Amino acid sequence: MPQPFELPRFYVPYPARLNPHLERARRHSKAWARDMTMVEGSGIWDESDLDSHDYALLCAYTHPDASGPELDLVTDWYVWVFFFDDHFLDIFKRSQDMAGAKAYLDRLPAFMPVDLAQPVPEPTNQVEAGLADLWARTVPAMSEGWRRRFHESTRHLLEESLWELSNISAGRVSNPIEYIEMRRKVGGAPWSANLIEHAANAEVPDVLAATRPMRVLRDTFADGVHLRNDLFSYQRETEQEGELANAVLVLEHFLGLGTQEAADRVNDLLTSRLQQFEHTAVTEVEPLFARFGSTARERADVGAYLKGLQDWQSGGHEWHLRSSRYMNGAHGGAGESGAGGGAGTGAHRADLLGGPTGLGTSAAQILGSLAATMPQRLRSFTHVPHRQVGWVERAAIAMPFETTLSPHLDASRRHNLEWGRRMGMLDAEPGFPVPGGLWNADKLTAYDFALCAAGIHPDAELDGLNLTTDWLTWGTYGDDYYPIVFGRAGDMAGARLTTDRFKLFMPLDAGAVPPPLTVLERSLADLWRRTAGPMTPDARQRFRTSIEDMCESWLWELANQKQNRIPDPVDYIEMRRQTFGSDLTMSLSRIGHGDTLSAEIYRSRPVKAMEAAAMDFACLTNDVFSFQKEIEFEGEIHNAVLVVQNFLDCGPQEAMDIVGDLMAARMQEFQYVTETQLPALFEEFSLAPAARTALEGYAQELRDWLAGILTWHEGCHRYEEEALRRHFPDVAGALPAAPAGPGALWGVPAGLGTSAARLPALLAGR
Repeated sequence: MPQPFELPRFYVPYPARLNPHLERARRHSKAWARDMTMVEGSGIWDESDLDSHDYALLCAYTHPDASGPELDLVTDWYVWVFFFDDHFLDIFKRSQDMAGAKAYLDRLPAFMPVDLAQPVPEPTNQVEAGLADLWARTVPAMSEGWRRRFHESTRHLLEESLWELSNISAGRVSNPIEYIEMRRKVGGAPWSANLIEHAANAEVPDVLAATRPMRVLRDTFADGVHLRNDLFSYQRETEQEGELANAVLVLEHFLGLGTQEAADRVNDLLTSRLQQFEHTAVTEVEPLFARFGSTARERADVGAYLKGLQDWQSGGHEWHLRSSRYMNGAHGGAGESGAGGGAGTGAHRADLLGGPTGLGTSAAQILGSLAATMPQRLRSFTHVPHRQVGWVERAAIAMPFETTLSPHLDASRRHNLEWGRRMGMLDAEPGFPVPGGLWNADKLTAYDFALCAAGIHPDAELDGLNLTTDWLTWGTYGDDYYPIVFGRAGDMAGARLTTDRFKLFMPLDAGAVPPPLTVLERSLADLWRRTAGPMTPDARQRFRTSIEDMCESWLWELANQKQNRIPDPVDYIEMRRQTFGSDLTMSLSRIGHGDTLSAEIYRSRPVKAMEAAAMDFACLTNDVFSFQKEIEFEGEIHNAVLVVQNFLDCGPQEAMDIVGDLMAARMQEFQYVTETQLPALFEEFSLAPAARTALEGYAQELRDWLAGILTWHEGCHRYEEEALRRHFPDVAGALPAAPAGPGALWGVPAGLGTSAARLPALLAGR
């Protein structure tokens, strides 16, 4: 059977190494699988299946330094997880038995207790028996924090199979953003990352594991593993399994591409995620150690863990080239011996640059791999700030929900102008780097935050509407303040200190605060007093976390600005939710719900998916409206249109249109979840009428939120070119005249570090 596409040239910057205990692990894992009745009599595998898939070879490549007993244990885990995947496919995916699948999955967490004193039930099938055995052999050596993380990642791996099954049942191909996020859970790579800590005897401390850099390292590792697997497994999944959860299929459907081009784009995204991993490891981990005062042992453990993640990427790639489970050009793979010579290299584009191929030669491909992916890496660092945008037609935005404006709109406008003046937002602070200060009355009036608040909270009383208006004002002021005060000076230390001080003005006991030193502190103290007082302690903590996350994201933007680095597209989307303050304003909606909805409901997949889809639509709305403001007048790099343009190496209009398509896809997902999955959630949790009403009310509040945000963008004057030239007179006066000709505005970059990018134009005689 011919392959549907030629495998692309992969970015594999680290050599694969083979664990010397491979044969021992093969013998052990086969015996263990027989003990668990996963082979003979299972109806899922026979001995030839187990041999040809060669999970011991996978683990020997991905854990090259593990001891013999540790490799045995890790291999057993992978035998179990692949058996689960095939067992679930055979029993539930093929029959699309959602009820049976849920009952099956609901039992599995009982076999992996975080509390080791908790008894486990009697297993009723091979998956339960294998999980009980492996859990007992694995977790006693690790801390409670690690056990909790491993329990969560294993539970996600199991439970999110329902997401795949529901999409198959509905014949639904997910959108790219949804796919990346859900694939991490159902694909199991975060689970693999937990096992790396165990195999390397290098547990990441809880305080570090919860930080952004470590989360990004886990996520980029996961995305790399899953996107690579999608390329190799496309033929098997689409032709044999009827699977819809594959990145190549997702991009075929979303971008309207042929299979080969979609595969190449998936490989570009895989490369970008691996380069994001490297960037984070090099630039963010060491400052993390300094911030938390990490010990030498903790630093060594994190280093060993990162090395383990790298080993897994290279080893996983080598195994995919050799396993008969996947499309790799050899159609037969390594067989029982696993020594299939050149398996997987025959149709691989690695041959295009020459060099040795086959077992043990991966190191020889590194230089070619680096050279082939260098243009993609360099594009991210060669953007020229304040480039003229010219005319780009804004993406069409379909809004299925009506906007209802609060009757208190005009009163809130008057209040906001007075509040901004009282807080000092309309005056220049001492030492402010821009003459006249950040804002003035004309700017605050033009920004019209009361219009946004009146749309997203149409039923609020005047005090509540004023509170929302003022929070929107504070968040936008801070977002404007950081790049001017800290970004222009490259003052990351000052930004860090400013951000850390915000906690002083958000006391969890809602008590006294120190005297504020800046406008941001003074206005935050006022807002916290007005907001946090009526909250429960748990709600107060969650609300403060949403503010802290937003402020931390401003530091991420500053770091990218300092490096002149256009973000990786996945990292951008996920951080954009925080820079936009999405969770902050959503938290304001939750305040009135009290304890009607449990934390479990808020953590459920449909609710999280509903929130994420709404967040992304709102953030992308802002990006399409603010494109000229941010790129031309502010010299920004954090805009989805620019991120897509850089990643796809396309023009601004094409990038704008793709962002519009993403918005439409996220809106469709929001509607699908609210209309289809929320009613199913009512039944799943047997929600009482009051809880159902509250959840339906929350969905309606998000509809108001989406409609109100669009209405504000269309009605305020923050993004109009005339207002921009008035509000940024220095930049407007310095902008050169627009060059003539189609594409001239964006065709050729200029400035420090961009000479290489001009070579194609010189060669073409331009």
